[in-house]
This record gives sequence, C-alpha cells and structure tokens, in this order.
Amino acid sequence: MQSDLFSALNWEDALKQLRDGGLLRDLDVAISRFLHQQCSEASYEVLLLAAFTSNHQSSGHLCLDFENDALSTQLWGTSPPAELTQLLPGTPDQWLTALQQSPLVSNDGSTPLVLDQHRLYLRRSWSQERSVADAIAARLATPSGLSAQQLHGPLQALFPDSGNGTNWQQVACALASRVGIGIITGGPGTGKTTTVVKLLGLLQSLAMENHQRLRIRLAAPTGKAAARLTESIGDQVAALPVSDAVRDSIPTDVTTLHRLLGTRPDSRHFRHHAHNPLHADLVVVDEASMIDMDMMASLLAALPAHAQLILLGDKDQLASVEAGAVMGDLCRHAFEGRYHADTVDFVAQSCGADIRDFCEEPDQPGTALAQSTAMLRTNWRSKDSPGIGALATAINQADLGKSRAAFRDYPESLNRHRLQNDNTQLENLLVEGSAGHAGLRSLFAAVDSPPGNEERDPWAAGLLKQLTHQQLLSGLRSGPFGVEQLNQRLTHYLQQQDLAPEREWYAGRPVMMTRNDYQLGLMNGDVGLTLPGETDDNGNHRLRVAFQLPDGRIKWVLPSRLDGVETVYAMTVHKSQGSEFRHTLLVLPDAPHPLLTRELVYTAITRARDTFTLLEFGKPSVLESAIRKPTWRASGLADRLQD
Repeated sequence: MQSDLFSALNWEDALKQLRDGGLLRDLDVAISRFLHQQCSEASYEVLLLAAFTSNHQSSGHLCLDFENDALSTQLWGTSPPAELTQLLPGTPDQWLTALQQSPLVSNDGSTPLVLDQHRLYLRRSWSQERSVADAIAARLATPSGLSAQQLHGPLQALFPDSGNGTNWQQVACALASRVGIGIITGGPGTGKTTTVVKLLGLLQSLAMENHQRLRIRLAAPTGKAAARLTESIGDQVAALPVSDAVRDSIPTDVTTLHRLLGTRPDSRHFRHHAHNPLHADLVVVDEASMIDMDMMASLLAALPAHAQLILLGDKDQLASVEAGAVMGDLCRHAFEGRYHADTVDFVAQSCGADIRDFCEEPDQPGTALAQSTAMLRTNWRSKDSPGIGALATAINQADLGKSRAAFRDYPESLNRHRLQNDNTQLENLLVEGSAGHAGLRSLFAAVDSPPGNEERDPWAAGLLKQLTHQQLLSGLRSGPFGVEQLNQRLTHYLQQQDLAPEREWYAGRPVMMTRNDYQLGLMNGDVGLTLPGETDDNGNHRLRVAFQLPDGRIKWVLPSRLDGVETVYAMTVHKSQGSEFRHTLLVLPDAPHPLLTRELVYTAITRARDTFTLLEFGKPSVLESAIRKPTWRASGLADRLQD
C-alpha cells in the first residue's frame, strides 16, 4: 500500500522528470514500469529506488547502500537541482521500511529486488555477489595438501638470493600454495609476473614429483593485457631453475577470459560453466582489477572444484568498467596483512621469512582471505624510473605536497605543462614528440615505407610497438577534453600537416575495437594500426588493419569488416589498463569533474614506463581535487568475505 508520505506524487511523472534531468536512463524507467506491471501495489518510493539501483550499476555500483555516508552523492551527484531531489522525499530509514513492506522485495532472492540488510540489489547482481563470495569461501576452505616442509626446498631453489629483508615474492608463493585461491597484488615494477612464473614452477615441480602434471591456463581480461603478459612471460619461464620437463609443461601463451570461458555469439553465456567446467588444474588471471562481478561469477562457476585460482593485479588501479570492484574488495586490507599466528609460522617454516610485523590485531582481525593474500612491497623498477614511482606513491597516499615535490625532483621523467585550449600546443606535442620520445610524424613516416609482402608481419609488429612509445590519455570520454574531441582535434591537425588525408580510412590511422567481434577473434579494447596491405599484380596497396594477437601473431583485417572501431590517438584511462607506454600523457580538463579520481590519476601514471607528462588546461586545483577523491563503489562483497 502506498504510504501517505508519497501519496501526493505520481511515480511515473517523477521518473520522467528524473530521466529528463539526467539522473535516470530510459532503461531504468522501463525497469520500474515492468515492476509496476508485476505488482500494481508497488509504492512510489520502491519504484523510484528500483530505478536508481538500476541506474547506478552503470556507474559501477552493485547496490544502493543506505548506511553509507556517500549515499546522497550516489543518488544525486555532487550538485543536484533541488526540484529533482524533492521527487524522492524521506530518509534512508523510511525507504528501508517501505522496501521491507513491499511484495517486490525479499531477502532471499525470490523477488526482483533483494534487500540484504541495508543494501538494495537487483536480483541478478545480488545472486552474482553471493555466488562469488560462496565460491571464494569454498576455495579458502580447500587445502592444497602441501606442507611447509614440502615447499621449503623448492622455494629456496627458486629464490636463492633472498637477502636480509623479507622477500615478498617468496612469501606470495608460499601463501598462494596453501589453499584453492591465492591473491597477489602490487604496483607496477613489484614483480607480479616474476612471482607468478616462479609459483608455476613451484607447483608444477611438486606435482610432477608425484607423477602428475598440472593443466595450467593463463588468462587476462583484455587482448592487450594478454599480449603483454605473453610477451613478458616466455623469457622468464625459460630462465626458471627447474628441470626441462617442468619448464616444458608451463605454458607461455595467454588468452583472454572470454576466449578461456568460450564465448557464444549474441549471448552473455559461456560454453564453460558449472555443468561444463574448464579442463584445468590451475588458472592464473593477470590484471584482475579489471574483472567485474559478472565476469568473476562466470569464471568461478566454470572452475572445477579441485582447480586452484591465482589472481594478480594492482588493488590501487581503477576498478572494472562494469559493476563491481572485485579486486579492491578482495585486497581491502592487503597493506596491513592481518596474518594469523599459524600463517606467520607457515611462512617462517616454508621460506624463512618473518612477517610478524603484519600480524592481525585485536581490533583488526584477519579473515581467511587475508591468509592467502600477499602484497608485493618492493619496487624493482624504481631505480630505472624513480620519478614515476615517487609520484604514484604520493598520489596513492593523497599527499599533495609529495606529488608537487615529485614533479620538482624528477624533471627527467616527470613533466607538467599548462596548456591553452585555443592553440595547437597539444597537437604539437603529440605529432612532433616530446620528452625525448618520437611523435606521430615519425610513425607516419615509417608507415609510408612498406616492405615486400613476405616481410609485412614483422614490419607491422614493429609499428604496433612504436605505437606504444607515446600515448595520450584522458579520464573523460566526451566534452572538449574527452577522447572523442581530442581524437577529432588530432585528426584535423594531421590533415592540416598533410600527414593524413581527409577520409575515414588511411594508412597510419590507429583504431580500437569498441565491442567483441567473435567472428574475427578480436575483443573490445584491442588496438590495430591501418597499414598498406599486400601489393596486387599492378603494384597497388590495399589498406589492411593489423592487430597483434595475444600469441604474437599479426592478424590482417579489411577495414570494411570492422564496424565497431574508433580512432585512438587518445584513449580513456580505463581503456589503457593492461597496457604500458614508454611515455604517457594525461589530459586534465579546466575544472574538476566527478570522474576524475585518485585511482584514475594513479592508473594513468602507472601506464608510463619511462616518462609521464601532465597536460593541464586548468589550475593545479583540478589535480588536487582528483587526488582527494577516492573511488567508492557500493558493494557487499568485502563484508560477505568477513563472515
């Protein structure tokens, strides 16, 4: 029954006003209308809250959290018009009461809306979150059977030069070997890839001593991340101090999660699931911070009960594009450690490391998950690019003074330019190059000199690598400082410089896939470069787009077959995840923006291997505003894993 508080308001008119005001989408309005059709007694506030719950999944939230201080911002944004906020009067406590009394709401998933204590979910999101928590809990309760004594010798062989300090790579291998799931987190340069290669050598060696052979699968969320891991893992496997038989049994090819699970065209379901699990004993997933709740639920469902899962990633990076912040939730207390006494003893016996400084405290108890989580704390790359490491650390700590000092103290690797929007400073930097890195003019010159047909693949691979030497990033998609207009600006400038013709397809145009194309085997986020193709009998070139597959092969595609691509002289920070560039340039707009957060800036900085340049069209306060604003996503996963 509709309450008196809302009796004077019409829910459908309110939804339309909220949609017209940009606070809801057509989809959200349609969901509320569907719910009203299912239950004509549904109250005004329940229908509006359902629409908001749906809408905020597009912002990464799995639910509405009525006890979180950020609820008002989640609902209305930072500066909502008063006439719109008045469309949903009342307090969170009153909304909870209305939800508890609604036939559309249950706490067990039997209705379209689920109220789990103080969080409101759409049923599908609630089911996924619960299934992920249950699957992780089951793996945490599944011991590997490996004792500290069994691990001691192999760990000493794999890490012979541990030094006097704690070798967190060695600790990570020990912790990840205990139960059915291991989580290894750390920033760029902390050796996540090195650690997992040695972990594979450790586990495969022990298995083969027992006349078994682990079926190992390696995966990453995107084609770029898979290709990058494939490139870096081969040499490290070859250098492992293990037998040839063990070395030969460790794969070096990395696939995308979609390919691993087996995509089905025009379907969100996969070939591998609970009733048709993967043929694998050990699955390693890199760049796990990019995994959303939907994909994590699918991955865990497809794993055989006996299989071990290892997740690698940087907990401080941006969360996934879709709803959820799985890696952040799993690693919420990774910095503190919070290890039990028996975990400390296990590490000491297995690898001789002392982690007593990271024990749990009475007011900070450690969960079962914490006992299988390791944070790599030594940056091995800092000696090569200390400025990038210093700036990333300062951003992570929200330390404005240290961030300003980093730009001042490391001018060889950190640059900061104040630009005007009414000139071509930006275009000049990208086309001519900057900070010792070649620009687009150099790339177009190389594209203009194609080799013979038999040498096209290595030539294309070299140009695709050159494309990663310098990359412009933005945190925004639209507006004058978003990637859409930045790409238009750069294209127009290239035309003015007679480097690019005034047509859609031309040699030198870099493109990014914007959707999965299962027929071509290309995934959302894959980057290709338009090049002169093979010559015909008359010596003429036809354009082809070259993509590098995760296994290193070059795939040539006719432009006419690509209907889901966009020019990518500039890309969003989200799309840059899983990539590394020698020189990264980040554009900041002329005013603070809700999408500019601490994690976004940190992710942009850590895409750079050698040099980072900040391009500011506004005052320094724009950067400072972003640093002060951490990303928050409404989710109950971390709380479920505490139980």
